[in-house]
Amino acid sequence: MTETSIRTRFAPSPTGMFHVGNARSLLLNWVVARQSGGRLVLRIEDTDAARSRPEWTEGILAAMAWLGVDSTQYEGPYSQTDYADQHTEAAQRLLKEGLAYYCDCTREQVQARRDNPNLGYDGFCRDRGLEAGPGRALRFRIPEGGPTVVDDQIRGRVEFPHEALEDFVIARADGTALFVLANVVDDLQMGITHVIRGEEHLSNTPKQQLLWEALGHAAPVWAHAPVLVNDKRQKLSKRRDKVAMESYQVEGFLPETMVNYLMLLGWSPGQDREIMPIEEMIPLFHLSDVNSSPAFFDEKKLRSFNGDYIRALGLDEFIERCAPYLEGEQAPWRREDFDAEVFAYIAPLAQSRVAVLSEIVPNVDFLFLDAPVFDEKSWAKAMKPGVGVEMLTAAIATYADESLTWDAESLKGALEQAGAAQGLKLGKAQAPVRVAVTGRTVGLPLFESLELLGRERTLERLRAALERLNA
Repeated sequence: MTETSIRTRFAPSPTGMFHVGNARSLLLNWVVARQSGGRLVLRIEDTDAARSRPEWTEGILAAMAWLGVDSTQYEGPYSQTDYADQHTEAAQRLLKEGLAYYCDCTREQVQARRDNPNLGYDGFCRDRGLEAGPGRALRFRIPEGGPTVVDDQIRGRVEFPHEALEDFVIARADGTALFVLANVVDDLQMGITHVIRGEEHLSNTPKQQLLWEALGHAAPVWAHAPVLVNDKRQKLSKRRDKVAMESYQVEGFLPETMVNYLMLLGWSPGQDREIMPIEEMIPLFHLSDVNSSPAFFDEKKLRSFNGDYIRALGLDEFIERCAPYLEGEQAPWRREDFDAEVFAYIAPLAQSRVAVLSEIVPNVDFLFLDAPVFDEKSWAKAMKPGVGVEMLTAAIATYADESLTWDAESLKGALEQAGAAQGLKLGKAQAPVRVAVTGRTVGLPLFESLELLGRERTLERLRAALERLNA
């Protein structure tokens, strides 16, 4: 590694899901590393044993790979717990150099000494000269003077007055380092040059910068990307919003869509372009061009993007990407009832209508199920008195005529004539037929669907619907 090589790091905590905010941070680090010919370092922040499970780490790796950042694209993964000895060594070095001290104050004692319970630690133990012992944490001594100035690539110059910073704990009484120190030591061990992360970490940055300097090193390049918010301009929350990357993957969003959209949260490639592959974005991206204002994670726009990406797929690739929804265990029909040739015939029509891949199932399920799954609202809308019984009866008579050629054009013309005899235009005439056959008022083109379904199955469903109406 040369002195000018960029080494960014992505350091998530395993929490059981991969947050869209983490995904955005991953991509920013990956792109900056790619631009420079540098290296992305993956580190799992696993010091909190209660929140760290091997399967959660595997979930992080799987989500990264889905986004296109597989094991060939990063160094690691490293575990923060593997560097516990270095954390302890750094803490003791700071103590020996007078940059840290032991403190036995409890939270209650601190609050009792302050007029305002919201104020932080008051430096009571700074000059008491305590030794290590039970109940004694190690605090970092904030230098007098100040402020600490953070030069942020996105937010510009940010000043943190030292009088607003308390002497913070860097190691527990048992000697284990807190995250604030462990994070800095790990970055030093791994040669990290750029720290690119979410805005919520900005408040930790002056403490980490002071630790970098106290350990004899210049701070890395800092960049804090804007917070992601929902349509109410509230910070995305896993308790309220759909933020798990896994849920988007299951629903059928394409990874290239997610990468494209996440890169646009706070940044624009210019030229009024939004749909753009990541390889074209990389040479255009600059951290300094990222907007510091909160970025709206607009799921409706994301779905629109995904529809565009789906329609741009080649037909064979579209069919391949639909396969897990059609042939997997979650498919609502028996495996032997799925006909790949039938789906290949209808696939071009379906491709133009779905926004996410999972929508392929309700669009084609009528072809592979013994009976349609009725949407009751669609049924009530289409089967109104004066229309439902009349048109089902007419359609049965029309389609039972074996002299009628069973192709989409002939089926359309015949139903149009049957509807006209009832005083109905084709749009209203076909609604009861569509619901009887497919279960819904919207879906694939009706007459191409009837052609695929065949005369016998079509008539069977029309008669069953009429029987239900007359019951």
